[in-house]
Amino acid sequence: MAEKSDIDIFIISDSSGETALTVAQTAVAQFPDLEVKYQRFPFIQTESILTGILKMAARKKAVLYYTLVTRTLSEQVETFTNENNLPAVDCLQPAIKALTARTGVEPASIPSINHSLTDTYFDRIGAMEFAVAYDDGKDPTGLLKADIVILGVSRTSKTPLSLFLANRGIKVANLPLSPSSQLPDELWQVDPKKIIGLTNSPKVLRRIRQQRMISYGLPAESAYSDAEKIKAELKYADEIYKKIGCLVINVSNKSIEETATLVLENLNLEPAEVDTIKD
Repeated sequence: MAEKSDIDIFIISDSSGETALTVAQTAVAQFPDLEVKYQRFPFIQTESILTGILKMAARKKAVLYYTLVTRTLSEQVETFTNENNLPAVDCLQPAIKALTARTGVEPASIPSINHSLTDTYFDRIGAMEFAVAYDDGKDPTGLLKADIVILGVSRTSKTPLSLFLANRGIKVANLPLSPSSQLPDELWQVDPKKIIGLTNSPKVLRRIRQQRMISYGLPAESAYSDAEKIKAELKYADEIYKKIGCLVINVSNKSIEETATLVLENLNLEPAEVDTIKD
């Protein structure tokens, strides 16, 4: 009997994503030995948000199934997946092009044309744009505007977790921690109950960083993946968490979904229309 294989599948759409999900699940049904983890990103309509999702897909070496009416977004996925050698299936543009070729009529190119614009829709879009604007400490003023502030050293899944929560309508800002960087004054003005500190085991984090270096075509061993440096970074982060008095989550053995669930449960936040996608 063949061994089970793990695979991440990203469903990306400027609508609900049901079509791409159905296509993906129909294909997966032909591979009974696959262990599949689906992640759906609906209502994606800006290049900046799409860029963040594609970078996450590259890190996970995911297979993409997407339905994007806007041609520029569809081409963005095509270009990125070609450059990063990611398998991807465009579930919509070929069908649109076939109709255009036959009729000579150009498509309306209106995303979500079959879906009403609800408050939940706008909450989701706003939260995704917020996560991109205040990712990786770009603008510390976002710490004061966020529903949740995520802290962590490099490669503790701050950005993927931020986007995952944002996809549920929650405004998230994240801030990288490093002994060599000064913390912004805004951090100390945030309610500690809204702050989440992410940590990891030195061994797991070192392996993740080594893989990251290799993906850049660089040697695995570097200052970035040095074991002692990583321990020092984690110790520094732990000291910050204790000083703040925030919730700390060790992500070494958790998926993004599991971490997000812990965040929501501990902060008593209600996600907007949480999608439950089963294999």
